[in-house]
Amino acid sequence: QVQLVESGGGSVQAGGSLTLSCAASGDIASTHYMGWFRRAPYEGREGVAAIDRDGSTDYSGSVQGRFTIFKDNAENTLYLRMNTLRPEDSGMYYCAASYSRYVRETLQEYGYQSWGQGTLVTVSS
Repeated sequence: QVQLVESGGGSVQAGGSLTLSCAASGDIASTHYMGWFRRAPYEGREGVAAIDRDGSTDYSGSVQGRFTIFKDNAENTLYLRMNTLRPEDSGMYYCAASYSRYVRETLQEYGYQSWGQGTLVTVSS
């Protein structure tokens, strides 16, 4: 399993953009899925976006069209580009990796084995 470290969080006004990075200690090409999850205050962790080995992506309905997940296998880094941010996007964002070939619900956390420590995103009105 790879070790994951997120970065790129910060404070931004509504309508602004941020790009989160997830640096892996090993080859992310060995993963079957990688994803971004977030936890807002008083809320459970929810799936935001996921990407498989071939680059196929899944997004939650609330971020579809605004966020883009992508990866650089050569640099072993996963990214989340967040545009048109809203206050409800605020929360702790976590990078995760799955080694399962049979993950069907890519935005559900149970399919992922490796997790980063999180990076905080705050969007003000």
